[in-house]
Amino acid sequence: MADTHKQRFEKALRREPIIGHVPQFELVFFLTMEAFGKVHPSHRFYEQWNQMSYAEQKLHIEEMADIYIMTAKRYNHDAIFVHPNPGDLENTKWLLETIREKTGDEYFLMMHGDTTVSIPTGDDMIDFSVRMYEDPDSIHDQQKRWQEEASKRAAALSGTGLLDGFALCSDYAFNVNPFFSPDIFAELVAPHLKECIDTYRGLGFYTIKHTDGNINPILDQIVDCGPDALHSIDPQGHMNLLEVRQKYGDRVCTIGNVNCGLLQTGTVEEAEEDVRRCIREGMAEGYGFIFSTSNCAYTGLPLERYELMQKIWREEAIYR
Repeated sequence: MADTHKQRFEKALRREPIIGHVPQFELVFFLTMEAFGKVHPSHRFYEQWNQMSYAEQKLHIEEMADIYIMTAKRYNHDAIFVHPNPGDLENTKWLLETIREKTGDEYFLMMHGDTTVSIPTGDDMIDFSVRMYEDPDSIHDQQKRWQEEASKRAAALSGTGLLDGFALCSDYAFNVNPFFSPDIFAELVAPHLKECIDTYRGLGFYTIKHTDGNINPILDQIVDCGPDALHSIDPQGHMNLLEVRQKYGDRVCTIGNVNCGLLQTGTVEEAEEDVRRCIREGMAEGYGFIFSTSNCAYTGLPLERYELMQKIWREEAIYR
């Protein structure tokens, strides 16, 4: 019997041999209006959710579940990153249950679950930078609170069969360098990242660490924290997929890394070449590779370019 999409995805996370197509997924596929005529769940604003009847709520939950499933089926994704909306635990479980009822255990289901600080916004950057040096305890305390909340949520989902893993999506770097120096990262972020990963693993969940940008100066520390996979190995941040696989491929699965910039604004030839470059580098150095863009299928990315990427994957990204 052939493996399910979930089984193939988990084998890649464990860096085990597989036969057939390279597993793939996206953190988000925002192009649902163009692809299916449906507003993406993350773009919906349910201010009056609690005012709705159960029947109306159920229709929305069913439609959101269907959008995730349609995306996975049309684009051969092995995993579904669920963005619960509303995001409270009760409605999160309802959405996950609905997806499972419709698909069984076919797909690997994940949600966001990072408890570490990320690059601050432009409005907060000066204040946050001052805090890093003058009041680091406040940053530690903030992450501890996030960890406590996330641990409770994960514990409530552990053992239910509804969720398989968490994607940790705090960004640490700009295209040139990390926002956090290696020393600051070691002091303020890495201990909390490791605790986050260890907690989820102890509850039976896989973890995928996402960050854009040039993380080379802190990559050793990130891998040492023990995530099952690293996403997105950003080529616009001077990250080299082959080099990462050569150095860390025996310790972590790599996910990525078709250049979103070229996919959106490059020529067709440039986009095609980068898709093939990603497949070639990702399939080198053994297994433990999951195919995706270097960020996500974001709003504004031409759908035909994403489908071009899919065509090349379908024809060429095959383990013999």
